[in-house]
Amino acid sequence: MKIPFYKPLLAATSAAILASCGSSAPAIVSTPIANIDTIPLKVTALTDAQFKNWPEADLIYDTIPGMSVDRAYSEIIKNQKGKKVIVAVIDSGTDIEHEDLKNVIWTNEDEIPGNGIDDDNNGYIDDVHGWNFLGDAVDENLEFVRIYKKLKPKYEGKSASDISEANRQEFILFKDAEAEYNKKLTEAQQNLAQYQQIKSQLVAAHQAVSSQLGKEDYTMDELKAMQATAQPLSQYKAMLLQIQQNVNENIPKAIEELDGALDYYSDQVKVNLNPDLNGREIVGDNPDDLNDRNYGNNNVMGPEADKKNIKHGTHVAGIIAAQRNNGIGMNGVAQNVEIMAVRAVPNGDEYDKDIALAIRYAVDNGAKVINTSFGKYFSTHPDWVRDAIKYAADHDVLIVNAAGNESLNLDEKMVYPNDQTPDNPVEISDNFLTVGALNYDYGAKLVANFSNYGKKNVDVFAPGNKIWSTTPNNEYEYLQGTSMASPEVAGIAAMIRSYFPKLTAPQVKKIIMDSGLPVQANVIVGGDRLNTQEFSELSTSGKIANLYNALILASKVSK
Repeated sequence: MKIPFYKPLLAATSAAILASCGSSAPAIVSTPIANIDTIPLKVTALTDAQFKNWPEADLIYDTIPGMSVDRAYSEIIKNQKGKKVIVAVIDSGTDIEHEDLKNVIWTNEDEIPGNGIDDDNNGYIDDVHGWNFLGDAVDENLEFVRIYKKLKPKYEGKSASDISEANRQEFILFKDAEAEYNKKLTEAQQNLAQYQQIKSQLVAAHQAVSSQLGKEDYTMDELKAMQATAQPLSQYKAMLLQIQQNVNENIPKAIEELDGALDYYSDQVKVNLNPDLNGREIVGDNPDDLNDRNYGNNNVMGPEADKKNIKHGTHVAGIIAAQRNNGIGMNGVAQNVEIMAVRAVPNGDEYDKDIALAIRYAVDNGAKVINTSFGKYFSTHPDWVRDAIKYAADHDVLIVNAAGNESLNLDEKMVYPNDQTPDNPVEISDNFLTVGALNYDYGAKLVANFSNYGKKNVDVFAPGNKIWSTTPNNEYEYLQGTSMASPEVAGIAAMIRSYFPKLTAPQVKKIIMDSGLPVQANVIVGGDRLNTQEFSELSTSGKIANLYNALILASKVSK
């Protein structure tokens, strides 16, 4: 389900960068430096400009834990072009008309648009920019709700003693899904009521203070200086000061973000957790039959005119490849990239069938990197997806995957998709890279408080909190999540594959992990100040992904 961060290790003080004649691959000579834990912490707050660009920052130069993207372009890439790389974004859909994306969208040159014929015989008619595996479907249940309502007539009210050995595993699945449904519905209803109450109090306080100050967009200094001795104004002042200090936003922005939380929990109650919803009906296929493949359409932006539900996929696409240096919007991590839009993630949990077919579609149509910014904790056909991951491995395609946003240790909790099975911790392939999310604070708060982690099941961390990127209708917005961290790393992967095209998917994965910046310090996990762990123990690499380092190491490996 979609959810509502240096000095590079291999850099030298003065790296010699040599362009090899007749090759797109930059040859790089450098000397490794010591660890980065001696870097001083940033003592000043980030400016608006720094927030919008922080994933591209360099830790040594900027004291911000970005991926040294700007430095990589200025010192290594320069004017070298590289090879065109197709990156598939399997997501909610992508606004292919966006001003900052329209020039980087993949076009299937073997397909004649609009003639109603499968010209390239790939099984998909008029798939000019990708494929929409959801058709006109938008809203969907979470997977455990689908399991619960499907098995409820068979097992409701029964105990383990009533179940035959042949049905025992299915009964256990039902009971797990039922427990999760009851738990999540209660939580969503309680959170919705709580946020409604908070908003009511916040709006009342903001209106009173705005009236007193004669303005709505007041600063924290103005709020501190406001005279408020009588109640309730004194109480309102204290409340608003606390909010501004905690969320680092002005009050109108805080109210806007609160509205987003209300929309999220309302959506959960009315849609994702609603057992009466049948979101799949409009698609017309059997989601439990992998061979039933004649469904979907070529509308990668989905059926909604306002493009509301493709915000997530559009944001992800922009992080990877928003057109660089075009004087508008923002810069994606990678240049010389084409985005293949594959719509397979609804407003709810994705179907295993759609994801398996989406991966295979991307592989068959030329993608060398696939970004999968989604996930769930129940799966009915995980083998279909794992087979697709192995299919991608067989065709030298790297999959970059979001770790998830529940502050969970993935070594203890299975998430889907993944490259392991519950009874076997050995990876099924070496082309699957899982990414956790970083915060913009270098120090104890380095790990985003929502990010999942795991020494065995998360490979690397990258910027994922307060990430500025493209949203539908030529707009831009901050979003957060491991969904944002994954495309940051997908962008690095695309750059490696562009400039060093002979490197294999497993080599690219290893380079990204090995070239990251190692952090030995303790960090807060899950936003709980009482839970601190060594950053090096939160992922397999124990490192922060870094484009500058990755290009240096890729140059050495490719020789």
